[in-house]
Amino acid sequence: MKVFFFAVFIIWGSSSVKAAMPPERIITLSGALTETVDALGLGKNIVGTDVTSTYPASLSRVPKVSRNRSVSAEGLMAFRPGLVLAPEGDVPKEIQYQLKEAGIRFVSIRQEYSVNGALNFIRKVAAACGVQARGETLAKQTFVRVQAALSKVKSNPVTKGRVLFIYARGSGTMLVAGKGSSLDAIIRLAGARNAIQEFTDFKPYTTEALVKANPDAILMFDFGLSSLGGRQAVLAMPGVSLTNAGKSSRVIDMDGSLLTSFSTRLPDAIAGLNERLTASR
Repeated sequence: MKVFFFAVFIIWGSSSVKAAMPPERIITLSGALTETVDALGLGKNIVGTDVTSTYPASLSRVPKVSRNRSVSAEGLMAFRPGLVLAPEGDVPKEIQYQLKEAGIRFVSIRQEYSVNGALNFIRKVAAACGVQARGETLAKQTFVRVQAALSKVKSNPVTKGRVLFIYARGSGTMLVAGKGSSLDAIIRLAGARNAIQEFTDFKPYTTEALVKANPDAILMFDFGLSSLGGRQAVLAMPGVSLTNAGKSSRVIDMDGSLLTSFSTRLPDAIAGLNERLTASR
């Protein structure tokens, strides 16, 4: 009888360990998800990412699951993943259903653009990957680093703090960030304030809105600035010379994935943007 129970215990224990193992093949469908899974020590398990996943550089060679941000069930299943992680609302229900029918776990995770939101995001990604203990450790480490970054912001105040964020993909696609966006949140955490308070999310850029906002600084993603021809080209845009930002040539560009990830690199984004906003030029 003792031998029987011992055998059952061994079988049960082995299956439990197997069930607790992280998925061997993971697809991540956002830059924040990719960097978080990697920070949890599972970068080697990532077999596919989306086009927004540019960090860390070691994962740049991982195949992209699509040429743009849209995906197909067939395209995802071709990578034989055990787990697909996606931002909430990005993957249609039909595709989710097809993945589950094929025996592939699909987990969508909502991002909240705040310090607590970033910590909860880390924990949720860790839970989806079956490494809750690692997630808790990483969340605590990130919290300590965030507090250090916020202390730096307090000791390095932004005196000219009205910031206008412009998203650009060439002059044909230009948007400005309003309240409630990830850019609004990171601007506030860095010690400044969003120059746009009249609306939420993103709206098309207009010269009138620019002049009315009269920002002290214009913030852009690095690729957005390049798509418009560089800093001097932005300063030459209609209306820019009438703003405080234009008069002081304050056009700041930063890595887009860093500014918007709201995960493990949030401390770097806070400190980096604060440093740029308080620099002399």
